[in-house]
Amino acid sequence: MDSPGTPDSPPHRVVVLALAGLLPFELGIPHRIFGRAKDPAGRPLYEIRTCGLAPGRVATDADFAIHVEHGPELLATADTVVVPASYELGTVHSEGRLTPELAAALAHIKPGTRLVSICTGGYVLAAAGYLDGRRATTHWSSAEHFQRLFPAVRVDADVLYTDEGDVLTSAGVASGIDLCLHIVRRDHGAAVANQVARLTVVPPHREGGQAQFIARPVPEPQQASTAAARAWVLDRLHEPLRLTDLARQEAVSVRTFTRRFREESGVSPGEWIVGQRVERARSLLEQTDLPMEQVARETGFGGAQSLRKHLQAVLGVSPTAYRRTFRETRQDGPAGRAPGREAGQPPGRPAGPSAGDPAIS
Repeated sequence: MDSPGTPDSPPHRVVVLALAGLLPFELGIPHRIFGRAKDPAGRPLYEIRTCGLAPGRVATDADFAIHVEHGPELLATADTVVVPASYELGTVHSEGRLTPELAAALAHIKPGTRLVSICTGGYVLAAAGYLDGRRATTHWSSAEHFQRLFPAVRVDADVLYTDEGDVLTSAGVASGIDLCLHIVRRDHGAAVANQVARLTVVPPHREGGQAQFIARPVPEPQQASTAAARAWVLDRLHEPLRLTDLARQEAVSVRTFTRRFREESGVSPGEWIVGQRVERARSLLEQTDLPMEQVARETGFGGAQSLRKHLQAVLGVSPTAYRRTFRETRQDGPAGRAPGREAGQPPGRPAGPSAGDPAIS
């Protein structure tokens, strides 16, 4: 079929289910991210609608309520359903059981619809049985309770989001942004997702496998950021890079730079650079027909073998398979699984040198 958002098909419809006690910030994430995704001609790639268990007033956890015009019948029109977090889930949270009203609402969802949860919205998907036998996540503070309540779900508390093909879950709050950007990237490629990220002023990509809660001290305000070094790197990904070169940009020692970088990003400089090179390679594979050797040179991997090794570690497929699968996914539409990753396969971490290795490339 034609890809949603093309002139021959309507935009992919995303329906957000607003439940009582919802968090307004999380309710707005799908509208903000999907609503900014446009094709090269400026046409919207998604249509976002909101519904409740009934039309009318929906209470939030803030000092204001929202008004929802549509009832649950709107769910029957969805290509993707998003369930944001709520603090008033009742028996869903206490017993792992849907209320009659919520069960009746979810019954409107047609088979094959992609399901997405943000934070504790995952309780709703789990109570409905959508997560049985699947890998899922939720806010780290709720992970143990979630696992006890839903033993058939494989809970991973150490990731930002999970992608099981037709069911995706995210951890708390901002990870909902990461997951929605991941979906845009999966549906329409890195260029569209990066443009959405720029408009939203957020990082374009954080791998789902990154720890959602890193126990580390916040850098002191007076400490210099490593932002200048990172900007310097992004202009030179195709070149050999050494830790000494990065530290020189901040006028500090390699040891100090490495410590500050990990404090600010949660990963070593080497891991971060490999991740940026993989992202650059993904863009080139999606948008160009460059030979693999040239893609490898343009992204600093040196040769096709190194490129293949790192993409295999992160995406689970070779560069050739990624290019082919991504283009097939663009043609078939975004309802299927992510390019280059089997359903249920956890996101990988970039393979790269340790923080103490002065030779990064």
